[in-house]
Parts: sequence; C-alpha cells; structure tokens
Amino acid sequence: MTASAAGEGERLLQGLLADMHASTPGGLPALVNAYGERLGMRRVQIRLVDLQQKQLTLLASESRMPVDGSPAGSTYRSRALRLETGEDGCLVVWLPLVDGAERLGVVGIEVESLDSTLLARCGALAAVLSMAITSKRAVSDRFVQQARTDTMTLPSEMLRAVLPPRTIGEARAISTAVLEPAYELGGDAFDHSLGDSVLHAVILDAMGHNLSSGLTTAIAMAGCRSARRAGSGLRELVGTVDEALAEWLPEQFCTGIVMRLDLPGGVLSWVNCGHPPPLLIRDDQVLKDALAFPGEPPMGTPGALTALSRTVHQARLQPGDRVILYTDGVTEARSPGGPQFGLAGFTTSIIRATAAGELAAEALRQLMHSLLQRQDGRLDDDATILMIEWRGPH
Repeated sequence: MTASAAGEGERLLQGLLADMHASTPGGLPALVNAYGERLGMRRVQIRLVDLQQKQLTLLASESRMPVDGSPAGSTYRSRALRLETGEDGCLVVWLPLVDGAERLGVVGIEVESLDSTLLARCGALAAVLSMAITSKRAVSDRFVQQARTDTMTLPSEMLRAVLPPRTIGEARAISTAVLEPAYELGGDAFDHSLGDSVLHAVILDAMGHNLSSGLTTAIAMAGCRSARRAGSGLRELVGTVDEALAEWLPEQFCTGIVMRLDLPGGVLSWVNCGHPPPLLIRDDQVLKDALAFPGEPPMGTPGALTALSRTVHQARLQPGDRVILYTDGVTEARSPGGPQFGLAGFTTSIIRATAAGELAAEALRQLMHSLLQRQDGRLDDDATILMIEWRGPH
C-alpha cells in the first residue's frame, strides 16, 4: 500500500467522522457503507446488543443474532476480533463496539481479502462507530428502541433513565453491573463513577415494587450523586440521602451500600445501610465474612428513631480481588418448587467464569442468564449484582 493510498484512507475516515455528526441514527448504516466501499470494504453491518445482552440486532433492521453461539456473539463476549468465511467466500471481520469499558455491540465488515492496512482501517472504523453511537444514543430514541424487545413499565422507564453504563473502568480497576427484570424494575438500582484516583460505587434496593419504590431509588441516587459531586465523604453522602428521603418520601426507605475504592492503594471504604454485606473473592475463593460488619438502618430511616452515626468500614484489597454487591433478589431466586439459588450458587458461578478467563462483565452476564433460566425467564423480585475488580496500582 503506497503512502498516498494510506493518506487517502485517513482522509476518508476523517470525512466519515465529520458526516456522522449530521447523520440521523437511521441513516448511519447507509453512510458507513458508502464510505466503507471507498475504504476497500464490501459491506458493513452494525449490530447493537439488546437490554438483556441476549441478541445482537442489525441497526435499522429486525435481523437478530444470538450473543451465545455465533461468531458475532463471540466477539461481543470476549471483546476480541473474530474472522469467519461468508456465504460467498468473502471474509467477515467481527470487531467489538465499545464505549470505554462498556460493550455496545459489534460491527461485521465483509472484505475480499485482508492485509494489515485494511485491518487497521477496520479497527479505526469500529472506534469511530463506537463514538458516534455513544453520542447519538443520548439524544435519540432509535438506539433505545433498538436495544428493547418488550414494552417497559413506567417505574422501570424512570429507573433506566438514571442508570449509568453497565461497565466502567480503567487500567487499575473495573466496575460492572447487571440488573433484572429488564422491563419491570421495582426499586433496585446501581451507580458507579470514576475519578482520577478513586472509583465510586452504589447499590440500592427500595422497599416495594411499584412507582413509589422507583421514586425512592431515584431520589436516593440523586442524593448520592449530588453529595459525591460536592466532595462529601461517605458518611455525609448517606446523611444527604437520609434527609432527602425523610423530607420527600417519609414513608419510604431503601437499603444500600455506598463504596469508595482508592485506586493507587486499593483501600476500600464503605457504609452499609441495612443491606447484605459485600463479598470478597480472592484467588478464586470467597473469603467468608471478610467484609461483613453489623448492619445499620436503611437510608431514609428518621435519625430521631435510630440515634446512630453511620460507620465507615475499610479493608485493603490485593491485586486481582473482586468485590461483589448484590440485592436479595439474587440469592432468593429459585426454580419452581426448588431451593433458593443462595450465596453459594451465585459465587460459584462467578468463580467458575473467572477461572475460565471470562471478562468481569461477561461473568455477570452469564450469571444473570442462569438466574433467569432457574425461574423460567421471570424473577419474583429485582436482582442486581455489581462487581468491582481491583487490578493493582499500575
């Protein structure tokens, strides 16, 4: 490939990026294919994952592929490049679409043949597409509709609107979460945020399973974020939520854990407000009661009744440690007429996936699907799992 040809490829990618800003979500596939043809690609297919991470749907189409059991799905699960031979003998290059650590879907690029220059262009195209999808899904319903296979209830719609991406992370740590039922949430939610040297995480479980539950969780989430962004410590953060719920929804409360991980040193700090204690997995084993301390009243409990000051607990992690937060809908899930899944059931599932080399986000995806299978695809209560993995200071 000559220098002038390589320069032409860069110019085309720059043009594509500029034109994407003026493109509608529905017009994205035609725009990408027009540029892809000039870049030496036969066809480009953009597939986004659905809300439950079961299917990869072709953008602006109803064509779906399973996440489990397809080359495209293999790329999604592992975030690794995959090649397959198309029906007419061409090559199909599957690449992940990612926003930071968040998996959005995959892109399939058909080519006659593949060399290092064209492969680099495929990678650049995937990166450009990821940025465009991330930008446009914040202001368009098209991508939201693309990710859904059912109608969402009003409480669930409200909670989904305030949830962050499922996965965030950087070199030192990653935080990832899953939440079901996808379309009928009651009061479960999670939040996580990255700073320069700290990772914040929250898990919430409001009493009940109705619109009031969703409002309780939404107010608690807003209180956590407001206090965090004002630079408050964990104790003050919980106090903000307590006061907000006591003022606006005095009959409601929610359990939860607010957590802060120091990224350089691995020091984990947290406050537990009436919630199941965090679990610590180290060297593929659950360290029993490593993070278990006496519980405290739920958020929103009037201070006059408790007369307690919130306690901040601390523990120092080791590189490779995984901390798991969960709601009781996880451990109480059961097969019809069978035993509950329990702590042992879901920790064994995570450890097995970890030992098999699965990404943290993929381990949780598989675990949630196994929970759904136990209950014939329908949970009796919200089930949320958030996992933090600390990889070390560097």
